This record gives sequence, structure tokens and C-alpha cells, in this order.
Amino acid sequence: MNSLNKIEIAQDGSTSDYSKTFTINNEDHTLANALRYMIMKNPNVVFCGYTVPHPSETKVNFKIQTNQTVTALEVLEKGLVDLQDVCKHVLTTFDNAVQDFQPMQV
Repeated sequence: MNSLNKIEIAQDGSTSDYSKTFTINNEDHTLANALRYMIMKNPNVVFCGYTVPHPSETKVNFKIQTNQTVTALEVLEKGLVDLQDVCKHVLTTFDNAVQDFQPMQV
């Protein structure tokens, strides 16, 4: 198992706290697209996009740029928390539906 950190701040030459590239290790489009969607809902975000450097690499480069009212790191953290809340809601709704399910009597 690789000992890389899950999320790293990429060295892209940017010195601004409002525009950062993050590398998310051991993830792919599944997380990245959902996270991008959640982050783009934030009105303080000017740009958010991601790339997968190569299909055989399990990492995602995530670029976030804000309107300078919040930092890119704060936006990333909020996006992750918001996505986690949505996933918890989906899981709870599913579990409740399974408990309430009444099979048809034939």
C-alpha cells in the first residue's frame, strides 16, 4: 500500500490561497465528478475542474479558484463535508425504504 497522503496541495507555482490545485490520491472520476458538482454550487467559486493524469494512475488533480472571499482549501473542505452529508442522506433514505418494504403476497 502506498503511504501517500490522501489529499496534497500540488506545487503548481500559485502562491495565492484563493487558487490552488489539490491532488487526491487513490480516487477516480467517481468521487471527483460528485465533488466538483458540490463545489460548483458554492457561490464563492469562480472555477472548479479536475483531471485524471492517466487512466492507469489512481489520482485526480483538482483545481479550485475562488472570488477571494474564502480560500480554495476552505471551499474544498466544505465540498467534502457537503458531499458526505448528501451520501448520509441517501444511505438513510435507502435504509428506511428497505425497512418499510412489504413484499407482495402471491
